[in-house]
Amino acid sequence: MSLAIAQSTPTGAAIGGVVSKAYAFGEVVECELLRRSFNQVYGLKFADGRRVVARLSAERPRGAPKVEYEAALLGHLRARNVPVANCLPTRDGTVATMVTLPEGERPLMLFEHLDGEMTGEALPDVEAFGRGLARLHDAAQDFVATESHYTLDLNYLLESPLRLLLTAPTMTEELRTQFTELGSRLHQRISSMDGLTQVVCHGDSHGQNNFVTSGQGEDRVASFFDFDDAGPGYLAFELAVYAWSTHPHSVSGKLDEKALARWQHFIAAYRKERPIPAADLQAVPAFMAVRHFWLLGEYAGRIPIWGSQAMPTAYLRKQFELLTNWETLTIPESNLP
Repeated sequence: MSLAIAQSTPTGAAIGGVVSKAYAFGEVVECELLRRSFNQVYGLKFADGRRVVARLSAERPRGAPKVEYEAALLGHLRARNVPVANCLPTRDGTVATMVTLPEGERPLMLFEHLDGEMTGEALPDVEAFGRGLARLHDAAQDFVATESHYTLDLNYLLESPLRLLLTAPTMTEELRTQFTELGSRLHQRISSMDGLTQVVCHGDSHGQNNFVTSGQGEDRVASFFDFDDAGPGYLAFELAVYAWSTHPHSVSGKLDEKALARWQHFIAAYRKERPIPAADLQAVPAFMAVRHFWLLGEYAGRIPIWGSQAMPTAYLRKQFELLTNWETLTIPESNLP
């Protein structure tokens, strides 16, 4: 009997075999699964000592992977000296190779290996992250997209995720009404904001999609990877992703002094490279809620893979309470020079 498969996880050895055939880098001597989350990520080593990272894109609620756009953006940023994990072409010159799996074909991309550690609590590393993100935005200003891409507007960030969230099998009628009304208020609130800045967004700039290392002329340098959420969108959303990542995700959670210091040093470092209009900073709390809606939609869209109890009803109630409290959330602006 043939069974439908939601999502399979190839072994490291299997991915190593695919890469050996599709890429002209020689024999793969090591390949391990690094992470199984929204995508499956593998670390590989070739016989000549070269190290790379492979990403097997998963089916995603937000639409098909935009691999051509991602590769073009990475090439543009690299040409402007922004440290990124560039896409490595296949032996045929394409940006990805298609892997046939029980659930269908999925694109596999290869990227340069980056050294360093993710942005943590050390303020010099937080500053490197803020400085690097500002330079990334500057370098992408003249990027012209000729490929299909995500557009990080309210439909993508809020409306579509909300529709997915409402279909969760653990959603009650009461919660469905509450989330719908909350999403509508948030949409109206942001729609009434004038003059919000648009940038080419990394899309998932929470400080864990970059590594920080020592650099020349600066204490620390941030290098960026994982651009599969990238696309044109709101600067306020891009900044809010980091604020969202530092803020406690509990109903009564408040920023403590350490978290507030990280946020302020991040903003101060960004501002030294690139101005942030007041309207965008004021919009950050609203976009923190948008970011949370986006994530809940991503989770809901993966229930066929993760199971309904990845989002039990009790969890949904807590998320509604959290988002309700965030309607009145304010974040102090940085008073650092």
